[in-house]
Amino acid sequence: MHRVARPDRHGRHGRLDRSSVVRPPLPAIETRAEKFDLTVGTAVEFLRSAWPELRDVRFDVGWMPPASDADGIPRWSVLADQQRIILYRLPIERLARLHRADDLHRRMMIESFVFRAAAEYLDRDPWDLGPDRFRF
Repeated sequence: MHRVARPDRHGRHGRLDRSSVVRPPLPAIETRAEKFDLTVGTAVEFLRSAWPELRDVRFDVGWMPPASDADGIPRWSVLADQQRIILYRLPIERLARLHRADDLHRRMMIESFVFRAAAEYLDRDPWDLGPDRFRF
């Protein structure tokens, strides 16, 4: 007797006909650029929630500054007339001197540049921007 193979509705592991809503989890953030963008974004969210003057300021991430200045390679540019701050990823990441090269210290270093750039925009001391954030 010859059996006709019926189409398998569930596949070998019972997962063939699942809806498109069920997807595997998103891949983890892998690249340095993605981690940098995420760190900048979270620091900017904090600053905007604490300082209304920064709510309309555009924070951009640039690759490299157009040129060096008298102090060397800038880590950020503040364009107050355009309400814009540009953070340069490569100088921040590659020219930093971390005493411990781990994710926590890298994140703290990136956040410090975001705070310094915002402080320059506001003409304040960086420590004034989040005084409770650094008090333990």
